[in-house]
Amino acid sequence: MEFTKMHGAGNDYVYVDARAMPEHDWGQLSQAISDRHFGVGSDGLILVMDSDVADLKMRMFNVDGSEGEMCGNGIRCFAKYAIERGIVPRSVGEVTIDTMAGVRTVVPRYDGSEINAARVSMGKPRFAPSDIPIHPGDFRLFLTFVSMGNPHAVTFIDQPVEEFPLHNIGPLVERHPIFPKRVNFEVVNIRDDGNLDARVWERGSGETMACGTGACAIGVASRLLGHTGDRVAVHLPGGTLTIDWDGTDEVYLEGPAGRGF
Repeated sequence: MEFTKMHGAGNDYVYVDARAMPEHDWGQLSQAISDRHFGVGSDGLILVMDSDVADLKMRMFNVDGSEGEMCGNGIRCFAKYAIERGIVPRSVGEVTIDTMAGVRTVVPRYDGSEINAARVSMGKPRFAPSDIPIHPGDFRLFLTFVSMGNPHAVTFIDQPVEEFPLHNIGPLVERHPIFPKRVNFEVVNIRDDGNLDARVWERGSGETMACGTGACAIGVASRLLGHTGDRVAVHLPGGTLTIDWDGTDEVYLEGPAGRGF
């Protein structure tokens, strides 16, 4: 099987062009290929597939084999992969990609002839409990819930994010019974009104170097709570992602797109 490893701000995935491949147990393959000791090593598997409603379809599987609705870092690299492999023509100004969260549009950013970044229209954030989803219940952390097509719970802390016991608390939040589909958990410290430091515990994968939808949820939550304005830089262990949201319309995510091997 031919594959390419790519990353967005250190959030790395294995990409496979599955357009002509028979149906497979992709979740099992993701578990095997993502293993950092016995496999390729990654935060999951991303498949390139045909779509009737967009240029291409993206399917994304986590380390534990579960399928995710959307991946903000993965979709930027997806567009780079599709253009550089000639699946879509290099002349296009944007790539439309069908995901479980809906069709998303990616605009590549070029450095000469090389795509080194991309901007994604991530759709409008949703806040209704049924959209996250959330069951009624008690929770002792102050959390802001945001759906970016997948569920997020964001908490703001006064201490540096490096000091937060994410590997202890993250699994408890992810699998708390109020979240019937589990949840992605973001821990955020406010550096100033234009910069946030964050760590992410991703549903199905654990802590990752970065999370695109997570950065969007962080930017949305921060603006809702009055911490930042329409544009904010989210600094994650793997790099910085820029989020634009005017408080009413779609969220835009911009960040690097790089090739591994």
